[in-house]
Amino acid sequence: MRHRITARGIQPVLAAAYRFESRYRYGAVNPRTGESFFLELPLLNTQGFPLFLDHFAAAYPTDFHLLLLDNGAFHKARHLHLPANVGVLFFPPYAPELTPIERLWRALKDWLAQSPPATLDDLSTRLMTRLTPYTPAAVRSLTSFPYLLAATQTVKG
Repeated sequence: MRHRITARGIQPVLAAAYRFESRYRYGAVNPRTGESFFLELPLLNTQGFPLFLDHFAAAYPTDFHLLLLDNGAFHKARHLHLPANVGVLFFPPYAPELTPIERLWRALKDWLAQSPPATLDDLSTRLMTRLTPYTPAAVRSLTSFPYLLAATQTVKG
């Protein structure tokens, strides 16, 4: 509730205890194939990111993966240990529009804005329900920037 009746110039004083809960959805997508990997963790920091990298590397152990990352502080931990089959490359600072997965995150946020979840568990369930039916073609259509596809073709060729 926002409206309170008080004397002119007096701010109402109310006891309040804000409680924040959070979970974070980490993700990696392959813009060429549309393949994707997601993991939900309680932390978005220098402890959570290595957990994501370890799970990602274990899920795809036979290939080398180059992850294109924004300049989030948790991506650049001082003692970040990369799995043997994972490398990282950073986009310029303040350029999230270059990061392919940002389009997928935007689509999910737009979908969630239509009917916000009531609880954190509801949010988690709804996100997984929404992510599961994304086909590789749908992921590819959201994440395959022409400049990125051209660059990967050059490296592959």
